[in-house]
Amino acid sequence: MARMKSGKLSGAGFSTAVEARVFSSNSDGMETALIIGASGGIGSALREHLQARGITVRCLSRSVHGFDLTRPDVAEPMLAALAGPFDLIIVASGALEIAGAGPEKSMRAVTAQAMMDQFALNAVGPALVLKHAQRLLPRDRRSVIAVLSARVGSIGDNRLGGWVSYRAAKAAVNQIAHTAAIELKRTHKQALCVALHPGTVKTAFTEKYLGRHPAVAPEEAAANLLAVLNGLHPADTGGFFDWAGQPVPW
Repeated sequence: MARMKSGKLSGAGFSTAVEARVFSSNSDGMETALIIGASGGIGSALREHLQARGITVRCLSRSVHGFDLTRPDVAEPMLAALAGPFDLIIVASGALEIAGAGPEKSMRAVTAQAMMDQFALNAVGPALVLKHAQRLLPRDRRSVIAVLSARVGSIGDNRLGGWVSYRAAKAAVNQIAHTAAIELKRTHKQALCVALHPGTVKTAFTEKYLGRHPAVAPEEAAANLLAVLNGLHPADTGGFFDWAGQPVPW
């Protein structure tokens, strides 16, 4: 379980203590970070927060760099060309609606193409990044690789049904991150590999689906996630945590 240094974060906004922890000088020794999906709402906010701390941030995105995780022929050479080590890697890429196919309301709406598209971006894509974790993370100090998942990927927390393809892809990426954590621990004793639920964030990604759910700005979501990562210990590797640092059921 993540051990938050100042307790659970507030959904209405991060506290002064959390803000100070996120924007403090590099007391944790972090110097370099890699953000996959850095042009999206959360990805760009993460980049800004990290750069404000004086951390050197390498970014990859489809819109700016042509880095398309759904095209292994494009993504894999670009990943192979990366030179670490990175103290922090965050996979912030993903989509709720792909090629006009939104979340299904029931099993009757499932199509093979929509499901394969979801898996290609939200599960296979992060796996392509995680396969490079051992090479890109340092072995002699603490490091973190995190994948943005979603609470709807929790099987234990699914009480409403629907959203079949997106749920399944996020459940898959949780398993992928958990498996990667097991392998990483064998060679990188201080490294962590986790899945994170950022909460509902006001971005183009969620605009049509906010409904009655409270949502936060990307800047707040990024600060929350970085505070969670800052509070993790090596024993937390392989876990699935929400924006407040609380474990999410598998």
